[in-house]
Amino acid sequence: GEFSHQITKMFTSMAEDDMDKNHEELSVKRKVYHVMVETLQNMNKHSDEIAEQGSIGKGLFMIGKKDETYYVITSNKVSRDKQPELENMLEKINAASKDELKDMYRKQIKEGRISAKGGAGLGLIDIARKTTGKHDFHFLPYDEENSFFILKVEINTKRIRKEIREFHAMQQNKS
Repeated sequence: GEFSHQITKMFTSMAEDDMDKNHEELSVKRKVYHVMVETLQNMNKHSDEIAEQGSIGKGLFMIGKKDETYYVITSNKVSRDKQPELENMLEKINAASKDELKDMYRKQIKEGRISAKGGAGLGLIDIARKTTGKHDFHFLPYDEENSFFILKVEINTKRIRKEIREFHAMQQNKS
C-alpha cells in the first residue's frame, strides 16, 4: 500500500506498544524504532511509483520477531536503471567494518549529493551502523523497466545487550 508520514507514525506506535508489552529494553526499542523509520522513509522517498504517479511511496512493510531477533522487511519497485547503483551501494555497506561504516557516513554527510527525491544515501549506511547484521537484499524482475527491491534488516537483541555491557565495562575501566 501507500506509505505516508501518518502510516509511518502508526506502524512505529504499534511496534512501540508491542515492545512495551514485552518489556523490551530501551536500547533495543530505540534501534528497532530507528530501523523502522529509516526503512519506511526510504520507501516513501525512493519508490519509483512516486515518479510514475506523482504521489506518496508504495510498497510492502513487515516487522516481526523470532527468538532474540527483530526482522524488518520492506519491498518496493525500483527502476532497473537505478538497480546497479543501489546494488553496488548495498554491497559496499555489507563489506564494510563498523569503522568503515562510520567513515562512509561522515564522508556522505560532507560530500553526499542530494538526489532528486531528497535523499543523500545516508539511510542505508545508518541502518547498517545501528544494526547487528548485513543487509539481506534481492532484486526480482517486475516488468521491462522495473525491479522489485526487497530489503531485510535484522536487529539481534542479544548482541545489542552484549554491546551495551561491553561499553559499560569499558567506561568503568576508564574510571
